[in-house]
Amino acid sequence: MKAQNSDQKLRGGYYTPEELADFIIRWALHNEQSLRAFEPSCGDGVFLEALVKHPRFSQLNCVAVELDKEEAKKAKEKMQLYSNVEVLNKDFFSVYEHYKNDLSGKSQGFDAIVGNPPYIRYQYLSSEQRVAQADILVTNGMKSNMLINAWVSFVVACVELLNDNGRIGMVIPAELLQVAYAEDLRLFLINNLSSITVITFEELVFPNVQQEVVLLLAEKDKEASSKSKSSIRLIELKNLDCLTERTLDLEPIEYQQAMKDKNKWTRYFLDIDETNLIYQIQMNNRFVAFSEIADVDIGITTGNNSYFSVSKALVDEYELHDVTRPLIGRSSHASGLYFTDEDWKKNVNKGVDAYLIDFPDTPYEHYPNLHRYYIELGEQEGANKGYKCSIRDRWYRVPSIWAPDAFFLRRNNMFPKFVLNDINAVSTDTMHRIKFNEGLDRDKILLSYYNSITFAFTEIEGRSYGGGVLEILPGELEKIMLPNLQGMDARVVKDLLLKIDAAIRGNIDIEPVLDEVDKKVLIEFIGIDEKVVTTFRQIWKKLMYRRLNRKRRSTKNSVVR
Repeated sequence: MKAQNSDQKLRGGYYTPEELADFIIRWALHNEQSLRAFEPSCGDGVFLEALVKHPRFSQLNCVAVELDKEEAKKAKEKMQLYSNVEVLNKDFFSVYEHYKNDLSGKSQGFDAIVGNPPYIRYQYLSSEQRVAQADILVTNGMKSNMLINAWVSFVVACVELLNDNGRIGMVIPAELLQVAYAEDLRLFLINNLSSITVITFEELVFPNVQQEVVLLLAEKDKEASSKSKSSIRLIELKNLDCLTERTLDLEPIEYQQAMKDKNKWTRYFLDIDETNLIYQIQMNNRFVAFSEIADVDIGITTGNNSYFSVSKALVDEYELHDVTRPLIGRSSHASGLYFTDEDWKKNVNKGVDAYLIDFPDTPYEHYPNLHRYYIELGEQEGANKGYKCSIRDRWYRVPSIWAPDAFFLRRNNMFPKFVLNDINAVSTDTMHRIKFNEGLDRDKILLSYYNSITFAFTEIEGRSYGGGVLEILPGELEKIMLPNLQGMDARVVKDLLLKIDAAIRGNIDIEPVLDEVDKKVLIEFIGIDEKVVTTFRQIWKKLMYRRLNRKRRSTKNSVVR
């Protein structure tokens, strides 16, 4: 809630480490033509201080903007000796409108735009700022909605204000690479910039802030853009120490052609040959997207899992047997490829919360006394006051409870668990619910997930945050490519599933089994060349280890391609 956040968070004011500002300034002011600089959200002036240290500072003119009065005052005091730096205590959106209106052919834009735009959620913007943000996005062919953070409109507006052959260097959230609300932004950048470099970090670079960031370094070249030639490269560094002039040389690191689409940019961690193989599989008619064989829905949103997910002891105490369903609540509750009655009973006997309460649609006064006592207990503990519960007609009745054909784990370590539902169990939103299309063999769908190509697509389509966890949302799961195994021998399918199940239940390395699955499924049945399969295994492991290494803060080489 807005009232529970600090002033700093409400205005998105997380200030840039000096090393980042110095590096971006050095990169942006790359040639003698860089004369006009712009900083759209200068805070207390860290980028301006880096600008002052540049050898050509005396030749430059800079305009900086800061909304917060106190921070703008600090920046002005730091720059009071420099007549070529103007600090404006204004809203960036109004300054943008002023300069945009001046770009009529008579006035030039900026040669270098640098900064760390504020990370402000839509609901924290004023009504005027929301209108201004929407106008920027819609004018540039993008959608505007309540999911879009302010930094997106800042980046778009700054690209508009950039001169031909100008450079933009910004510190922005790593969400740029992978989240759905940044899809339009990714395409906009490819369409309007000739070369794009994104630098990521294994370690968090903002002190005491869990926000993972990237550096967006890009150049505008109208001639290249008009010829649909935009190039991109992703570079991963260990930490800020790698940004010094002595250790970081970007020139030898190759670009690849940027695809004019909204797909996630995490695929550009792959080389050109690997990227081409991804597209070949997407076009291969022996593969299908997950959405072609099943519907994917989020798990049950209870509004309060700790209240509605209960153990056998609570079921017995309040006589809830007739109003509960078998529940698979966590990854640890699913031991293998099939969630069986035996698996569920083991969870029950361990005392875990293996039941989900599903109170009936009957008058409250008809409920047994013990059921009403449990509901009253929830009200005493405030379970009814959470948002999801509070908006229901009857807070204790959870909607959309149905048993799916299978479950798919939302957050994962090495690879997700895809589990068939053998006992009409239900799941909370830790699992996605899968309903297969009519007439398909469910075992063959299950097997189709466990192979190197599909594991690679899971890493490509999923997303990761600090901590190395891979998260898959329903829309992302629907894009994952699977080999079509509906014509495969059922006996071979069952034999392979038993081996995978044994490996998962035994918590042993899955790769030896994956070798056999890849051989029998991808090479022999689907007809994929063995070298291609090997490359996809490498893609899966490359992306997975990159993700996990960010958790471990690996001590590998400083620059990783």
